Amino acid sequence: MTLCSPAPFSDEHLAVAERDRCDYTIKITKEMAASGQAPRPIRVYADGIYDLFHQGHARQLMQAKSAFPNVYLIVGVNSDQLTHTMKGRTVMTDFERYEAVRHCRYVDEVLRDAPWVIDEAFLQKNKIDFVAHDEIPYCSGNEEDVYKFIKDKGMFLATQRTDGISTSDLVARIVKDYDVYVRRNLARGYSARDMNVSFLNEKKFLLQNKMDELKDKSKQLVENFEGKRHELIQKWEEKSREFIFNFLELFGREGRLLGGKDEQSSGHEKAQPSTVLP
Repeated sequence: MTLCSPAPFSDEHLAVAERDRCDYTIKITKEMAASGQAPRPIRVYADGIYDLFHQGHARQLMQAKSAFPNVYLIVGVNSDQLTHTMKGRTVMTDFERYEAVRHCRYVDEVLRDAPWVIDEAFLQKNKIDFVAHDEIPYCSGNEEDVYKFIKDKGMFLATQRTDGISTSDLVARIVKDYDVYVRRNLARGYSARDMNVSFLNEKKFLLQNKMDELKDKSKQLVENFEGKRHELIQKWEEKSREFIFNFLELFGREGRLLGGKDEQSSGHEKAQPSTVLP
């Protein structure tokens, strides 16, 4: 499969053909997979919501893909209906999240509407050898850790979280600078209705944008004036140096006028022979 096309969905021909080729009667141990001597690709499954797909998600999938020498990576993405019920609202729709994940270079297949909890039937149907996720227990309802079943079977692959980045962090940044982003979008043509902004807030933000424009124009005028002032000072200094040079050329270092009548008269007097009286 080339990198110039997105990963197929699990119900598409390429993914179905790959699944059919897998001889799941051959059970792959971690030792066998790590040795690189397994008789078939290792089918690793990673799942998540993947809202606002970011480098932390990509690094998790990279770890899953590189866990063994020959990995076929299947990524399950939860639907809007399931996610909103179990965890809350998302920024992106499930269609957008599916598309974001299938364009990640490490992904070989995307499974839409992935289950919240993995069971034996799901493993068998998709011929999964290992499941990749970070080690932190994931609580849900009465479950202390939805991956406990996988861990008990010895099929769990631990991945590391990326510090400093998460979907919640990104949302927090937007909320923190809410006014900035609303003003940004208003300036780019979005309406108050598009962003669910009240009439009064819209007028407040528009006024703030106008004030910023005036500040920028004032700053530009000051900068232009400063530029002109420096240019005038530089020209004055150049003319001053030129005037001094011409003055010295005309009068000489001793302050006498060079090349004038006084100089000629002085030279003539020096040329007169002295008269000796008898």
